[in-house]
Amino acid sequence: MGIVDEDVERVRQATDIVKLISEHTQLKRVGRRQVGLCPFHTEKTPSFSVNAEEGFYHCFGCKESGDAITFVREMEHLDFPGAIEALARRAGIQVRYTDAGEGAVRSRKKILVGHVAKAADTYHDWLLSSGDAGEARGYLRTRGFDGDLVRTYKVGFAPDSWDALSRQLRLSDKDLVDSGLGKINSIGKQMDWQRGRIVFPVFDERGDAVGFGGRLLPGGEGAKYINSQECAVYSKSRILYGLNWAKEHVVSSGEAVICEGYTDVIGFARAGVKTAVATCGTALTDDHLKLLNRFTKRLVLAFDADDAGKAAAERVYEWEQKYEMEIAVADLPTGVDPDDLSRSDPERLVAAVSGAKAFLEFRIDREFARHSLDTNEHRARAAEAVMGLVRQHPNQLVRDQYVMDVADRCRVPADSLRAMLTGPQRRPVASGPAVSAPVRMGTDHIEDQALRLVVEGNEWAHDLLVAEMFSLPMRRAVFDAVRSAANVREAVDMLGADEGNLLVELAAVPDDDLDDFAVLTRFLGLSADRLADDLDGQLRSGGDPAELASDIRFLRQWASELREPVGDLNELVPLADWIAVQLSPQEIGEPS
Repeated sequence: MGIVDEDVERVRQATDIVKLISEHTQLKRVGRRQVGLCPFHTEKTPSFSVNAEEGFYHCFGCKESGDAITFVREMEHLDFPGAIEALARRAGIQVRYTDAGEGAVRSRKKILVGHVAKAADTYHDWLLSSGDAGEARGYLRTRGFDGDLVRTYKVGFAPDSWDALSRQLRLSDKDLVDSGLGKINSIGKQMDWQRGRIVFPVFDERGDAVGFGGRLLPGGEGAKYINSQECAVYSKSRILYGLNWAKEHVVSSGEAVICEGYTDVIGFARAGVKTAVATCGTALTDDHLKLLNRFTKRLVLAFDADDAGKAAAERVYEWEQKYEMEIAVADLPTGVDPDDLSRSDPERLVAAVSGAKAFLEFRIDREFARHSLDTNEHRARAAEAVMGLVRQHPNQLVRDQYVMDVADRCRVPADSLRAMLTGPQRRPVASGPAVSAPVRMGTDHIEDQALRLVVEGNEWAHDLLVAEMFSLPMRRAVFDAVRSAANVREAVDMLGADEGNLLVELAAVPDDDLDDFAVLTRFLGLSADRLADDLDGQLRSGGDPAELASDIRFLRQWASELREPVGDLNELVPLADWIAVQLSPQEIGEPS
């Protein structure tokens, strides 16, 4: 059932977020914020901040953030209406409901998840005790599964029978189909979806069983793996196997390892790498990235080496920009999957993750491995092939770092390689921590500081800045929302989930007396530098030298002069106005 919006706001306004959170962790006032140890993850140094004025919290360690309603949902594992009801009881507020149909949907899903949980228990019991499961137990032993491992991951067995599970659970036809556990055949009889297979239950990040992956036994007929059907409780593009076990380790380590199979996840854990998760029979999706972005900013792809090399570069670079993540590739031996390696050489598997390379570096090394560098002609061919990969990276500074590396390896002048990077250039973006970019180091940080000035109502920030000055679309959206909304709460409501989370984080940063002179000077200096890079790219692509060269010199001079804070912010007005005109969407447009 839905709750009337007015009542949701009444509950939110009536809740003292500091008092609520103080029931779970001790808070101490620091400036205008309340700071303490995060209740969502283990830490020794406080990184959890509460903005009592706006009613938000944010942890700078595990990235959990939200308002009082979000806090109750996460701490008590409630859905949105349940959290509202809990807070309403605390405040003595009687809430009103709108549509009973919404409540029916939630109740229905809870019932279906219960059916999947019973199926997981049944499959698990059959593996442990059924005489029919002898072959399955024997096969698992050959794959390194002992009793403890089977119980930890609740591995099960589906008998080679048309309806063993259906008969055991005695579900209605609708419940069997809606839960993804079976189907109805052409003569109206119930049929199990998993038959004659070892089954791995798939849990969502909260730990609820929502589906299964079935592995065919040796000698069986059919696909090697069959995953649950898409249904009300299971969507493979939004589920990552193993995240329920891995999430705490992902937060504490700062990275997640992405692999392809259920046994790969278990193999990584067996080798001591407890941060692995797997896609469930599908490619990595935006929904997966959104989910992982809640826990970490670094991903390590642990697919087969050749497959990782064939991954669409534009997709990876888009994800790095869109979600501000760093994506690396594990250095796995060719043709060996993580599960096999975890048994034959676990130390090598651990080293593959610890030695993961930046995505472009990995692709370049793979390309060099295909070429001989023994003659001038061979080195030239290798350079040409590798530069085709370098050119795809959207960050000019990163490209230039690799130009110098390739020049050294191929014994060719760097300027000759730079000439191969002609063509329309994409606006540089701030990549993850692995990117070495001396001029742009800290761009994201200074942009966040500039946004914080806007959030705090700094008049100079409002007057000097425009959205297009921010390098990433997410920050532009936050800027526009804050400028147009009456307050932070209204701005958050205007934004999507990712942008809203960023705004909540900015609003929760402990008060540290930002120096608006230093921030705005540095921000506009970087904006000038970035625009000069764009115009330089246009010049190399055949743009009008007479028009572009003078603009580039103008911007470079400003960028140089603004390395130190100005004494009067009025000095920044001419540059800010000039950049605002040049960065209008009609002139440069959105980064591709």
